[in-house]
Amino acid sequence: MFAFAILFCGCNGNNVDSKNLNSMQQIIETRTSVRSYTNQPVEKQKVDQLLKAAMSAPSAVNKQPWAFMVINKRKTLDILADSLPHHSMLRSAPLAIVVMGDFNKTLDGKSAEFWIQDCSAAAENILLSAHSLGLGAVWTAVYPADDRIATVKSVLNLDANLMPLCIIPVGYPAENPTPKDKFKPENINWNFYE
Repeated sequence: MFAFAILFCGCNGNNVDSKNLNSMQQIIETRTSVRSYTNQPVEKQKVDQLLKAAMSAPSAVNKQPWAFMVINKRKTLDILADSLPHHSMLRSAPLAIVVMGDFNKTLDGKSAEFWIQDCSAAAENILLSAHSLGLGAVWTAVYPADDRIATVKSVLNLDANLMPLCIIPVGYPAENPTPKDKFKPENINWNFYE
């Protein structure tokens, strides 16, 4: 079942199905970065689910200032892998999703920078959705590194209004990394900073 539908299908008015919410909590806590993939293609239906999850993310004033590019051509994935530092996992990925800010859809002035948060929320939804579908994925950073931005814009022939935030390689895992327990009570403060 599509993980993000859990939150919507499991609700009836104000009554929330706690079993489904526990499943969502488990998905969040067990998601981990996967950097090696089998050669099995990712089905179009699953790609659509990933993109629906991405577009379900919150955004400032509901501007939804994002755009996505799905790459499944081996040549393009290999060019990006060879041209970008820390993107070698694209060589084994059957596809990748580029998460981009669309400056034609942002707020005005300084508030335009909310695109970064909005697109980050969309990217996280892709990662969680991939895990829920039995896929592996990893966030590979593009923005704010000028050299990476220039490379991605050039390889993908992006319009000037599009700013690549990250590339997410996606595929069926060829590895099974153990999720890290990242909960640290020392990072929590209540009511004021001590």
